[in-house]
Amino acid sequence: MPKPQRIRDPLHDLIEFDVERSQLEDVLWRIIQTRPFQRLRRIKQLGFSDFVYPGATHSRLLHSAGVFHTARRLMSVIEKSFPAKDARMDQALAAALVHDLGHGPFSHAFEKIGERFGLKMANHETVSDILIRDGEVSEELRAMGSGFANDVADMVSGSGAPTIYSAVVSSQFDADRLDYMRRDRLMTGSRHAGIDFEWLMENLEVGEVGHSVGETQLNPVQTFVLGRKAFFAAEAYVLGLFQLYPTVYFHKATRGAEKIYTELLARAITLIRDGSIEKTGLPTAHPLVKFALASDDIDCALALDDTVIWGGLTLMADSDDHWISEFAERMRDRKLYKCIDVRAKIAHDKDDGAASSSEADTVCASVRNEIAECLDGWSAISPDAPPRVLIDEVERSPYNELTEDAKGPLNQINIRTEGDHLIDLSRRSNVVAELKTYKALRIYHADGDDEAKRAITGIIDAEISKWPA
Repeated sequence: MPKPQRIRDPLHDLIEFDVERSQLEDVLWRIIQTRPFQRLRRIKQLGFSDFVYPGATHSRLLHSAGVFHTARRLMSVIEKSFPAKDARMDQALAAALVHDLGHGPFSHAFEKIGERFGLKMANHETVSDILIRDGEVSEELRAMGSGFANDVADMVSGSGAPTIYSAVVSSQFDADRLDYMRRDRLMTGSRHAGIDFEWLMENLEVGEVGHSVGETQLNPVQTFVLGRKAFFAAEAYVLGLFQLYPTVYFHKATRGAEKIYTELLARAITLIRDGSIEKTGLPTAHPLVKFALASDDIDCALALDDTVIWGGLTLMADSDDHWISEFAERMRDRKLYKCIDVRAKIAHDKDDGAASSSEADTVCASVRNEIAECLDGWSAISPDAPPRVLIDEVERSPYNELTEDAKGPLNQINIRTEGDHLIDLSRRSNVVAELKTYKALRIYHADGDDEAKRAITGIIDAEISKWPA
């Protein structure tokens, strides 16, 4: 009997596709061979994180295969409660594999460019939807039925009422998060954020959770819940995500590189659209030039990946435009701006650990606005000079409070009590309940620009001084 197709994965070992006995897995294996999916080889899962963790060069292709593999594990949990075959099982497994198809070069950093210029093809959800519904991937999915591709696209986008099958693709305990938390920890070499995956799987089950919107009681939603023996493993899962924010995803060097990348591409797109392609240092046939001129063309979006940008940096470093040449060189040679962490400085200067307090939020808002005005002033004097200051502000919660919408319970982790009731983990765990939203405000300035550094520190000191002693 022919052996299944296999992917050797550093996290899951062997990811198998039984192409002989499973029509779905045969279709999914063929999807992996398509151009849109193979493009994910050239897009790193963690963007610029290898600037900090050189081992973090894993691709979105490998992550996507891992999400599919993890989704099968979750599906086995569902099958214990619902052994009868349901078409949504196949839809969820396919959605798990193709959920990241639309990511652009350096992933979420590229979406910042899209937001600035209104580029719909820079939005990974928009591009994913197009690729799943139409084109090479869609053609393969049609082997599962004429409407299968649209059903998969709907599941990826979160359309329709929440079900236990959509929870596999998008929930607080979905296959995506269960893969990337473990994979990113492994590939960065971090010892933070370890989770007891096998014990969580062993204690995972399907449960019905009731909820309401306002005073209207909605029908119970089927979602993944954890048995009481997994209480501490569930705590560690949430804490692990909390630890990954400051140590990996929002590391100051990673975010600083993203800011330089964003400003480099923004400048290049502006020059290209102004008819000054030659100033970018790029040839007219370069994929970035084509995308800037035809940003609604899906083929132009598909031509972009990390390697396209990296390959263009040496050309851009020789540009006649000072902004382009300096930032291209900084990206290529990892010459990042220096970082001033505003919240860390507030905590240090006040010596009271209040960096996440409402007073600190007020100081940060004032600092951000003052520095933005200062930056606008410098830009007005020298509009073609590279930005002297880059501002980065981020806010992310590791665990969402129960929301009053139809998806509410899918955003929670419910755990069984000794009395066999289901209760939200944040109401059961003092540790989870006390977790605060991760917030950061960083101001980056060019190394050697003492005037900018003095301006930044002066603004921060002035705002801190207004804080009552």
